[in-house]
Amino acid sequence: MSQGYDLTSLNAAFAARFPDSAGPVRVARAPGRLNLLGEHTDYNGGFVLPIALNRACYAAFAAREGSVRVWAEAYGESDEFNPADPERDDTRLWANYVRGVAWALGEAGVAVPGGDLLLTGDIPLSAGVSSSAAVETACGLAFLALAGVEMPGRDLALLCQKAENQFVGVNCGIMDQFAVGLCTEGHALLLDCRSLETRNVPLAAGAPVFFVLDTAKPRELAESGYNERRAQCESAARHFGVPTLREVTREQIERDKELLGDVVYRRCRHVLTENERVLQALDVMGAGDWAAFGRLLDGSHFSLKDDYEVSCEELDIICALAREQEGCLGARMVGAGFGGCAMAAVERAAVDEFAATLAPRYHAATGREPRIFAVEAAAGAGLCR
Repeated sequence: MSQGYDLTSLNAAFAARFPDSAGPVRVARAPGRLNLLGEHTDYNGGFVLPIALNRACYAAFAAREGSVRVWAEAYGESDEFNPADPERDDTRLWANYVRGVAWALGEAGVAVPGGDLLLTGDIPLSAGVSSSAAVETACGLAFLALAGVEMPGRDLALLCQKAENQFVGVNCGIMDQFAVGLCTEGHALLLDCRSLETRNVPLAAGAPVFFVLDTAKPRELAESGYNERRAQCESAARHFGVPTLREVTREQIERDKELLGDVVYRRCRHVLTENERVLQALDVMGAGDWAAFGRLLDGSHFSLKDDYEVSCEELDIICALAREQEGCLGARMVGAGFGGCAMAAVERAAVDEFAATLAPRYHAATGREPRIFAVEAAAGAGLCR
C-alpha cells in the first residue's frame, strides 16, 4: 500500500469511526490516474494513454444490517443512505459518488447490502488525477464484496461511469474508470475509447520520471467548461453526420472551417491532433525517444491552451517554469482544466532538484503553494484482502 497507508492503521481508523461494527474489516484500493497523453479525447471516441498512480483511495468496509454508513476522511463528513433506494444529496457532492455507485449496481441487478465504509487515501482532490473515479471504483469493489458478487473490471468501470453520468450528473468519458480499474504496474494503458479495446504499453528502462504538478488553483470552472466543450464537440459530430469526432478527418474540418465557426473548428482541431499525438507517442516510447515524447507533451499543452481553451494562468506558468528546469523533457496540463494539475516528464538524473527548484519559483510567480510529487505506474484497483 502506498504513502503510509497500511492495513493496521486502516483497521484502527475504522474501529474508531464505527465502534459498533461487527466486522470483519476488508479493504478495497483504487488508484488515481495520470493521463500521459490524450486529453478531452475520450468522450470524442479517441485515444488516451493513462497510467495508474501509486496514490490511491482506500475503502475499509464491513457488513452491517440495513443502511450504508460512510465516513469520508478528506471532508470530515459522514453519510448514511438506503442502498436499495439511493437518493441524490444536493448538499454534499462527494456523497453522490458513493450513492451513485450503489444505484448503478442496483440498476445492474446487484442487491447492495448494508455496510460501513471508511474512505481515506492520498490522492489530491479536485486536481485532475481522477480522485472521483478512484472513490467510485473503491466503493464499487466494496459493495460487490459485501454482496458476494464478482464482476469483471471492465464492467465495473462502465457502471462507475454510468453512476457519474446519470446520478452525479457529470458527463465524463470512460478513460478515468478504465485507467483506475485496468492499468498494469510498470505500463501505460492505451485505450481506444470507441471500441474500448485496451493495450498495455511498457515503460521501458530509461523512461523519465513523471511528476504531478498540483497548481493549488481550484478547478472552479471545470464542470461547466467541460460540459460546454463536450457539447461543442457533439455539435460538430452532428454537423458531419457521425457519432463522434473520431470519424472526422483533418481534411473535413479544414474544408468546413467557416461553417463550423472559429471556436468549434479549434475544438475539433485539438481533438484530432491530440489523437495523432497519442499514436505518435507509441512509436517514440517504443524507440526510447523520450525527448520526442516530451515534445508531444508540450504540443498537447499548447493545443489545450489555444484550441481547446481549458488552461489557465497558473497551469501555463507551472508548465513554462517546469520546461526551464534542467532535465525536463516536456510538460502539460492534465484533466478537465481551469486549474488543478499539470504533469512533467523529467530525466532521472535531474529528479532530485526538479521539485525543490520548481516549487519556490512557482510560489514566487503566483503566490500559491504547489504540491509537486513524482509518481510511478502502479497496478489498477483491487481488494487488498
